[in-house]
Amino acid sequence: MATPPKRLRRTMTRSRLLIYSLILAVAVVLVSCNRKNVYVKYQHVPTSGWDKNDTLTYDVSPLKAGRYHEEVGVRIARSYPFMSLSLVVKQTILPSGYVHSDTLVCKLVDESGKFRGQGVSYYQQTFHLNTIRLHEGDSLHINIKHNMKREVMLGVSDIGFRIDEE
Repeated sequence: MATPPKRLRRTMTRSRLLIYSLILAVAVVLVSCNRKNVYVKYQHVPTSGWDKNDTLTYDVSPLKAGRYHEEVGVRIARSYPFMSLSLVVKQTILPSGYVHSDTLVCKLVDESGKFRGQGVSYYQQTFHLNTIRLHEGDSLHINIKHNMKREVMLGVSDIGFRIDEE
C-alpha cells in the first residue's frame, strides 16, 4: 500500500493536532467551570509579625439562596518557622445572627521540611473550610485570627477567604 504524499500527511497531522487541542480546551473549560466564584479577598499580614489579637475581617455582600463552598488561602514566606498554622474562623450569617466558629489547622510544610503549595520564596495554599447553605439575601461577616502559642507569628504574608457557589 502506498503512503500518502508528504503534504497530505502534514495536513492530516495538523488536523489531528487541531482536533486534539480543541477537545483538550473544551475539557479544561468544563472542569474549571463546575463552580462559580462569588467572593475572593486576600488581606496582607505584615511578615514582621501577625499579632495574636489582630483579627482579619471579611464582609460578604448578600448572596442568593444556595450551597456555597468556603476556602481559606494562606501565603507564607520561606522564613515561616513552623510546619502548620492554626486559624480560628468565626462566621456570622446576617440577618439571622447565627454564629459558627471553626478551628482550621493548615499543614504548610511536610515532614521532610519541604514547603507545600505553589511558589518560590512565598508559598500559597488553600484549605477547605465548610460547605454552607444560605437563604436568599444572607450575607456573611468573617473574622480570622491565628491560634498559635506564639503571640506574634512571623512569615505569614496574606490570608484569604474564598466562596464558590456549588
